[in-house]
Amino acid sequence: MDLTAVAAFIFAFMFPSCHTSDPGPTETTLGRSFIAAVYEHRVILNPEPHVALARPAALQHLHANLDEYERQAARAARQGVQILVFPEDGLQGFNFSRSSIAGYLETIPDPQQESWNPCTEPGRHNNTEVLQRLSCMARRHGLYLVANMADLQPCPLTSDPSSSCPSDGHWQFNTNVVFSSDGLLVARYHKHNLYFEKAFDKPPHPEIITFDTPFAGRFGVLTCFDLLFHEPTVTLVKRGVRQLVYPTGWMNQLPLMAAVQFQRAFSLGANVSILAANIRSDPLGMTGSGIFSPMSGLHHHARQGDAEEGRLLVATVPVLDPLWTGEEVEKQAAPQSGERNRETMEEVRGESCSSRPVDSGFCLKEERYVDSPPPGASAPSPPPSPATFTSSMMYDPFTFALLHGTEGELSVCDGPLCCHLQYRQSLQSSSTELYALGAFAGTHTVNGRYALQVCALVRCAGSEASSCGQEVEEAETKMDFLLEGTFGTPYVYPSVLASGLVLEQPERLERTADGGMALRHSNMSAGLVTACLYGRMYHLDLD
Repeated sequence: MDLTAVAAFIFAFMFPSCHTSDPGPTETTLGRSFIAAVYEHRVILNPEPHVALARPAALQHLHANLDEYERQAARAARQGVQILVFPEDGLQGFNFSRSSIAGYLETIPDPQQESWNPCTEPGRHNNTEVLQRLSCMARRHGLYLVANMADLQPCPLTSDPSSSCPSDGHWQFNTNVVFSSDGLLVARYHKHNLYFEKAFDKPPHPEIITFDTPFAGRFGVLTCFDLLFHEPTVTLVKRGVRQLVYPTGWMNQLPLMAAVQFQRAFSLGANVSILAANIRSDPLGMTGSGIFSPMSGLHHHARQGDAEEGRLLVATVPVLDPLWTGEEVEKQAAPQSGERNRETMEEVRGESCSSRPVDSGFCLKEERYVDSPPPGASAPSPPPSPATFTSSMMYDPFTFALLHGTEGELSVCDGPLCCHLQYRQSLQSSSTELYALGAFAGTHTVNGRYALQVCALVRCAGSEASSCGQEVEEAETKMDFLLEGTFGTPYVYPSVLASGLVLEQPERLERTADGGMALRHSNMSAGLVTACLYGRMYHLDLD
């Protein structure tokens, strides 16, 4: 089964209702590609974000970041980019209080209620200098532009204690805006899942926001922490939206939640394309941007102390038709002329173990049947249960079992979740690295609350079992493996992370006979840091 077909199968299993909510493929989107860019911006910060600034001083700060946006939009336009995404908090920065951000706020009209081009109609709304500049930027360079900014919206004060209107009579939202290539404001999205953002309010209702383009059809809009939750992200995908624009300010946390790691995992697990622009801040561990489709990906993860001010990624991306159920999309277009630093996505090939020549490397034992044994055969008895121990990973108590020897298989369970691993290590002569298989089924409660089922193969930070689950970036040991889990959810997001924060495309993904998920991978380019099947139990989340 090739990777494209597998992705389609997983998508249909996870999002069965999506086929009922879109009118269908059209000549303008089927079998085409578009050129996208994301910019990882090293934001110019306000050194005293808790001190309120008057509007002129706040505008001076905003224009300093907008000047860099302008330079990057011009670079993108010279490379034929049709849509450009900037990061969350890229204009004003972060760590504001509700009162200190006041000088940065603009009231953003709802494009579903009125049609407005701030560049050509600057006098229609007052106090909209940032909107005007972004609009003119999109218009000047002839591209769709996605940016994040701070929004003020009036709300009705009532005596009802259940009202979500703050006592000062207005909401303050973390907001994405989208402009068309002629400068028209075409979308406005208020972030639903805030992450310790004292300056902003959670909108009273989740917003499901999309916009249409002439070059790639429909896109959905979300921000940072939203990617972990049902609203708006899963709802967008279930409605047939296959392409997402994603400004983010993501703080990396290994071994499971590096920015590019989860961006890639969601793209592959949900069978969508994601244009992800992260902010760059070394003190906060923020980096990691990418342009991902289910078939391919381009990403950047900066190293601590890198001198670069930012990174523009440009890629040719296949258009995903909203009702795509396995048809092949057009292979990515050949790189077009442009600047020398133009980067394009590398095509990834999915190849099953049985399709490779016998002498091409290790094939996992065929007696483990992902779906079911052939007629007349029976699956082998599971191996004896290994000794297990509990260690904290991502602040969650994972049940771990150590890998012993260069090859073998083992299983680890946590409540209803059982994880099985079959592996063969390719050890370097100097390597004494320790690996463990971990399982966690429960509710994550630190820096957010959400229900999980996770199977993870991780390199431990040291030679002691207590180091398993700690952050690791480098590894020498390459591994061929089959990782399986008996998940109680169809929403499972796979990732393989190699040494130096390099992403690898899983070789094969399949649903098992019991509804679980299996990830098969071999021929790694670098040592294994993490292989993960990250299951989200959205139905168990509590608001």
